[in-house]
Amino acid sequence: MEQKKSINLGFRGWMLVLYQAIAFVTYQAFTNYPLNILSDFYGGAQKVSMIYSICGIIGILIQLGLGGVLGKLKSIRNFSIILGAVTLVLGFGIMAIPPSNLALWSICYGLEIIVSMMYATFTVSILVGQWFPTRKGTIMGIATCAFPLANGLLGPFSSKIFGQGPENAVNNVFGAFLPFFIVFVIGWLIGLIFISDFPEQCGAYRDNDKSLTPEIARKMMEQEIQDRKTTVWRLGQILSCGDFWLITVPMGALLMVAVGMMTQTNAIVASFNGNYGQIMGMIMIFGLIGSYVLGLIDTKFGTKTSMMIAVVMIVIAGVLGMIGSSATITLALIFVALFMGASSNYTVSGAMQYWRREDFPSVFSAVNPIANIICNIGPMAVGAMIGAGLGTKGVFTFALAVGIVAVICMLLFRPSRIKDKDDRLRKAAGKQVDDALANRK
Repeated sequence: MEQKKSINLGFRGWMLVLYQAIAFVTYQAFTNYPLNILSDFYGGAQKVSMIYSICGIIGILIQLGLGGVLGKLKSIRNFSIILGAVTLVLGFGIMAIPPSNLALWSICYGLEIIVSMMYATFTVSILVGQWFPTRKGTIMGIATCAFPLANGLLGPFSSKIFGQGPENAVNNVFGAFLPFFIVFVIGWLIGLIFISDFPEQCGAYRDNDKSLTPEIARKMMEQEIQDRKTTVWRLGQILSCGDFWLITVPMGALLMVAVGMMTQTNAIVASFNGNYGQIMGMIMIFGLIGSYVLGLIDTKFGTKTSMMIAVVMIVIAGVLGMIGSSATITLALIFVALFMGASSNYTVSGAMQYWRREDFPSVFSAVNPIANIICNIGPMAVGAMIGAGLGTKGVFTFALAVGIVAVICMLLFRPSRIKDKDDRLRKAAGKQVDDALANRK
């Protein structure tokens, strides 16, 4: 799909970007930071990472189960609003429940992982695909700047908790996260007030393209809604497509390394006595650069090119980290930062890039959870390696192996084979076969 390069998104479009970006920060703050910064108060990193991984997989399985009914839901937007409200309630619980009540806190944290994942990385991301089908690379490149921003800003607020006793932890946690919680509420209100399922429903335009009359745009929207009910890409067809796996595995690899490293930055930086604040500041800066630039590359040259650059960065980070000096580990973390935010671009971008608009919800419902199954291995694997005494060299050796697998998959991936299967499925279903998927980069 040829993607437009302008970043003129319109007022409603920018509201959607904010809605997505703040949802990403919500997800990261309530799931990552209890693991990365606060785990000592809640039974240790290994215990918290186990909750993170198990509940993440439960959330992923729920997403897979929803894939078959998404096309029949009347409103993805309303579903996202409900999930966002539950996310905020559970997030308040994470802030307010004292460490002395570990069982209740663990339940709240586990439920938050499930719900916030479905909110931020699933339902809101589907809305981005529906509003910006040909500009999703740029849009997600901007929105995923939220991840490095969260890393850079939440750290200083949370770091004051260290060095103080568990009896003071709840007050510190509440105060550290309160400013961000207020932002989360504002983001949810933006979605409630300004966002609809499709831009045509609120007087806006798909891709902010005003060349179509409102009447024509609405007819196109109505036709797409009907076509989604008869998509030829059901779960069985998706999972039996080899190139689906060749692009989804690298998506998961990028998420696995990025999330695995970012949930353990405190331990990694401590391994060489680095300045945590300075390094997190660098991660934030390079993360912002990487999210935006890789998003632009996705828009201009295609998702495959952008992903290839990103997976090569995993390999570079792995090699630098294995050397083991403070300088090379710092450089390795910078390379991780460069693809950290962008790693969340690709499930939306790839599903929209290589499949039809009408098939996007069903394909995304498989791409996103499977990539996140792979992602959820990251925190558990990295935490286990550090706990077993393998240190940063073991962690970066693991990253190097993952990166090599991802590079091989991207070299083998061919969009033309997806089009060939799409043609066969549409012929069998009696649907029109055309060149809509031709020349996808």
